[in-house]
Amino acid sequence: MRGFLASSIGVTCAAALALPLTPPAFAATARPVPAAEAARPAPHTGTPATTPSDRRAAEPSAAGSTQSLPLEPLTRDRATPSAPAAEQGLPRRAVRHFSLVGVVWDDPDAELHGRVQVRTRTAGTGTWSGWQDVETHNADHAADPDTPERASGRVRGATAPLWVGDSDGVELRVRSESDDSAADSAGHASGTRNLPAALPLPSGLRLELVDPGEDDAASSGDDEEPRAAGGANAGTSALTGISALTGASALTAASTATGASAVNADLAPFGATEIAAVSRTETEQEYLAPDAGELTERQLQAKPYVGPRPGIVTRRGWGANEGLRESGFRYTKKVKAAFVHHTASGNNYRCSQVPSLIRSIYRYHVKSMGWRDIGYNFLIDKCGKIYEGRAGGVAKPVLGAHTLGFNSNSMGIAVLGSYGATKPSKSAVKAVARLTAWKLGLYRVNPKGKTYLTSAGSNLHRKGKKVRLNVISGHRDGFKTECPGRELYGKLGSARSKAARYQGR
Repeated sequence: MRGFLASSIGVTCAAALALPLTPPAFAATARPVPAAEAARPAPHTGTPATTPSDRRAAEPSAAGSTQSLPLEPLTRDRATPSAPAAEQGLPRRAVRHFSLVGVVWDDPDAELHGRVQVRTRTAGTGTWSGWQDVETHNADHAADPDTPERASGRVRGATAPLWVGDSDGVELRVRSESDDSAADSAGHASGTRNLPAALPLPSGLRLELVDPGEDDAASSGDDEEPRAAGGANAGTSALTGISALTGASALTAASTATGASAVNADLAPFGATEIAAVSRTETEQEYLAPDAGELTERQLQAKPYVGPRPGIVTRRGWGANEGLRESGFRYTKKVKAAFVHHTASGNNYRCSQVPSLIRSIYRYHVKSMGWRDIGYNFLIDKCGKIYEGRAGGVAKPVLGAHTLGFNSNSMGIAVLGSYGATKPSKSAVKAVARLTAWKLGLYRVNPKGKTYLTSAGSNLHRKGKKVRLNVISGHRDGFKTECPGRELYGKLGSARSKAARYQGR
């Protein structure tokens, strides 16, 4: 494992130094966007373009965009008209194309006690959806307190994102809910029955409409077969989304994109869209090779207990715009545990749409919520495909922002979808097992075992407390939350057993 980390800086620096001042990839991937945050033109109020293909032919291609719309009061208390409205939202309106929605507010420590519902109009058909609930309890997915990412001044409170597919119209309502527990307590104390009081909504509420941009040729394809690693244009589209920049900004962005691919150079060719799966024997050889000269004969003969490396779609494979995130990488010391999450973004996606879905979540985490990168270390779709999340190298202990209080010495795996009432697919559960068997095996960790992590502070465990956890835990084990949903949480025992078998235990 020391070899993985030791080679990271050297490979990244070498790749950056080798980058020409005017990268040839710019000419190959140039997109006619006016700025890095370019957005598509607003549609007509009436029926939108008939098909996405027609729209693409009529509009300039964009690297993705975010529309941020301030909410309006929908109701006011006539007795106290100056008080904050208990219901805010946006009336039905036409907007530029988007595929994912979320609501953000100013204070990341404030909670939204209420209900958020959205309706959207499907582009191409003009059909309006029914009201859909947006998950409001999302503060538990975050960087740890007192970390530079948390204290950057850019972080905002937010709901979970909701995937709605290609849309061009929206209507939103946010209603404050009553604090029944506080009202009941006051009523018992006074001997009277109090009507529950509505809690104020957070200040600065905004609706975020995220357009993931068009799929790049390198990341588009059918549901099961991403483009093979190291193909003809493996070195070009790593710069997707930064072609509108010029001069020093372009060079910096290009270096960032180069580095994101270079950190996986031990596992795949530079610019690969997928890190190929290998057998257990090949994985063991790869695992032992960096330290072979420093190991004793006994250590070399000891069983490694590392699962076969699964196939992993890289950031380039799902079309990450590396110019969005902060440059550089942040690491923790080791990986002692894996926290499993669901994204709570709904289950109405096709596996062929997953690159767009991940680009949307990435943009929402960075541009809307103010994080340095996507929060999860890995993502898994319902077809069982595994995707690289936060940049820094899939084999390395990358510090994420997934489990508030327990991001150090852990990794976060998000299964795309909502699994409170919906059972996860067998393919997704198997993918969790395959991924953890490999990654935890690299750090000599038994997936069926227990471990201790020190809390950085959560609503379950005070700061500084050493907490005993399953090596494969659900998000709710570290924070009082519904995540990863009752149905997915119930499958973690199966994932632990499968992962241990993949390791040969």
